Amino acid sequence: MAGKLYLVPTPIGNLKDITLRALEVLQSVDIIAAEDTRQSLKLLNHFNIKKILISYHKFNELGKSEDIIRQVKEGKNIAIISDAGTPGISDPGSVIVSKCIEQNIEFVVLPGATAITTALVYSGLDTTKFVFRGFLPRENKERKPIIDDLINRSETLIFYEAPHRLLSTLEFLYENIGNRKISMCRELTKLYEEIIRLTLEQAIEYYKQNSPRGEYVLVVEGKSKEAIDKDERAKWDSLTIEEHIQKYMDDGINKKDAMKLVAKDRNLPKSEIYKHSLKL
Repeated sequence: MAGKLYLVPTPIGNLKDITLRALEVLQSVDIIAAEDTRQSLKLLNHFNIKKILISYHKFNELGKSEDIIRQVKEGKNIAIISDAGTPGISDPGSVIVSKCIEQNIEFVVLPGATAITTALVYSGLDTTKFVFRGFLPRENKERKPIIDDLINRSETLIFYEAPHRLLSTLEFLYENIGNRKISMCRELTKLYEEIIRLTLEQAIEYYKQNSPRGEYVLVVEGKSKEAIDKDERAKWDSLTIEEHIQKYMDDGINKKDAMKLVAKDRNLPKSEIYKHSLKL
């Protein structure tokens, strides 16, 4: 009889944030696969959990996933944990989930601690929609396409960042998306938890004077409706109304609907657009 695989979230800082269900699973499984066995041992010892620990991290997860699945098929119950938070979210875990789905292996994902939602609520920014991109690449040439894809999004943007790269990332964001509001959440749930809400420009100045410490979650304001509308209007400034109508018609839209779209784009009465349409 096959065993079962569990993906178990662990506290992002305060050990009291572990769930009763997570403790129950960790107590019951045969093996625990941990991102860093030394780090996980501190957690397990705190709750007096004695289990076989194996290493499962981003450098070995491709090969290790197959081995774990083999053991699950043989009847072993195995839990996967990361150093902190939910496996699969900027941590090892997504590879084995994909393999389990491919091979029709049953697995269970437990709910639990994650820095994303904690930081989002702390930020005071829009929580109804957000985009999480984890750690940006180190090199500007690699992260530029990512930010170009996000620059016009109205959703709140969430990133992770290490202290030694924080200032560089803040400067990169400021140069590419402008002076938006940002909430910097440091050491969440830990003793020195700190939430700083500034603009990107203010944040750069702050961290030029104060050395960043600890792990950060950056929550950045999405593009405002006003800015989106302004950019949209600017797009048509170079076109006459006739050219604007023709552009929609060239895209396969009939003249009547094209006129309605132009009226909306330019915030003009339909009668005004109609006069210009007669010149086409």
